[in-house]
Amino acid sequence: MNNFTNTELILTNQNFSEEVLESNQPVLVDFWAAGCIPCQMVTPIIKDIANEFDGKIKVGKLNIDQNPSIATTFEIEAIPTLILFHNKKIFQKFIGVQPKKLIIEAINLTLTNKN
Repeated sequence: MNNFTNTELILTNQNFSEEVLESNQPVLVDFWAAGCIPCQMVTPIIKDIANEFDGKIKVGKLNIDQNPSIATTFEIEAIPTLILFHNKKIFQKFIGVQPKKLIIEAINLTLTNKN
């Protein structure tokens, strides 16, 4: 059973600003594309994080092929790229496959940092 769909946010050009930039919670965005093997490697990490932090942060996925303007805005040059947004701005950017522990450390910092 996959609980990730309960917490997964599919981000698009239409909802990105409201769901990410205007969010009162930290938001972890997975910038990905179909056929990207490293992106597939990150998916289980993202699922785990979404489940572990459900209700504390938002976790969303943005397909860069379907939403190229957002990818351009945030200068996504390689995928997967994860961007952790906090207080309506970029808190940390992860390029490539990263250890889950590193991502969780950044998330915990946003949860303890109210600024």
